[in-house]
Amino acid sequence: MEEDLKPRFIESLQRNNDKIREDRARTIGEDSELIYRRKVEDIELKIKRLEREQEGLIDISPLDKNSLTFADFQPETFVQRDIELSLTIRNLNIQLDVSVKRFEYLFGKKF
Repeated sequence: MEEDLKPRFIESLQRNNDKIREDRARTIGEDSELIYRRKVEDIELKIKRLEREQEGLIDISPLDKNSLTFADFQPETFVQRDIELSLTIRNLNIQLDVSVKRFEYLFGKKF
């Protein structure tokens, strides 16, 4: 049984250059793919959160179900924030589109 065991350290020293390069390339590729995927997912999450915030801006329902008084709505503040959110979401959607295309190009996988 001891003859079946191969010491990892010795095997590692005996690897040829092609095998060493292949192992390093695989490690770098896997790490890069994972990090890239996370960055794209972060952009998707930002977009969803900002869209929810934008939808929340138009919620001017009464203070409670028995009240006829609406929350203090300030049109100028609403318009300014809505425009800011719209532009940020638009820019993030562009980043997302470009990032997904690059991910698919670089890693040969659909996102």
